Amino acid sequence: MFLAGDIGGTKTQLGIFSTERGLRRPLAEAEYPSCQYPGLESIVREFLNHTNLPVRRACFSVAGPVVDGSARITNLPWIINERHLCQALNLLTVHLLNDVEAIAHALPILEPEELHVLNKGYSTHGGNMAVIAPGTGLGEAFLTWDGSRYHVHASEGGHADFAPGNDLEGELLRYLQERFGHVSYERVCSGMGISNIYRFLRDSGHANEPPWLSEQLAQVDEPAPVIVNAALNHLKQCDICVKSIELFVSILGAEVGNMFLKILATNGIYIGGGIPRRILSFLESGDFLRSFRHKGRMTDLVAKAPVFVILNTKVALLGVACYYLNTIETKENKFLGGDQCI
Repeated sequence: MFLAGDIGGTKTQLGIFSTERGLRRPLAEAEYPSCQYPGLESIVREFLNHTNLPVRRACFSVAGPVVDGSARITNLPWIINERHLCQALNLLTVHLLNDVEAIAHALPILEPEELHVLNKGYSTHGGNMAVIAPGTGLGEAFLTWDGSRYHVHASEGGHADFAPGNDLEGELLRYLQERFGHVSYERVCSGMGISNIYRFLRDSGHANEPPWLSEQLAQVDEPAPVIVNAALNHLKQCDICVKSIELFVSILGAEVGNMFLKILATNGIYIGGGIPRRILSFLESGDFLRSFRHKGRMTDLVAKAPVFVILNTKVALLGVACYYLNTIETKENKFLGGDQCI
């Protein structure tokens, strides 16, 4: 029996799993609004007190890099440390991993109904797989096959140089270079990217900002959700928001194609995160696939790549459980002696 958790800036998902019941049937599960708690400890204590199950081991995915067993959570004033949690919660072991790595661990066991097909393509058994997740930032990871199982590899590919694919994207690049100097794909292909694209279209005169939208944006710290909601509102057409999401989708398609070429993800590229699930209608409009396939001499090869949007909203939690069972539990059973914190 072990505790798995996915820790995000908006919500924290926790679940207790056992090897007997498997990954699809947690013994207990709950979701908490992260910002209403001072830290992860208080959430875990509340959850364990409510479930009253004897858990001694835990594994958490976090929205941010994990360095030497510690992580600072994006959009939360939390610093999570494995050893500190171990002692504070009286656990034998605590392990942290990045949230996109966690998603990658779940890819091999996702069911067809948990996926939305954007490009059917042709899957290659044992071929490489990739995950790209536009959220607050742009997370990327990939998997390779060793002949018997997949291995997950972390990546910071979201910070690679943004390459414009047309004149409008070239203008966007120059606009952002004046503000940031270096412009990565994360600057244009994430939640912050949607905000940057919107400001570019407004400031450059490519689209006008209506007064009602100005009022809404003035009331929030993060513009992206407002922009996405306005773009999806068919009853109140918002040209600048629609153009922002269309440009975002085109850039996302290009980066998904780039990722396929870099690792030859012949067994599929999986798009995670909450933004893609919300804008499926834009992803299916044609701009995404045109940009995805626009790879010159490699166009025919890229066109055969399977591309999916992950629909499972708890995929990171599922991935944490996969990681624990496939990696951590094996090591602990082999090497852990006594009630020591590792």
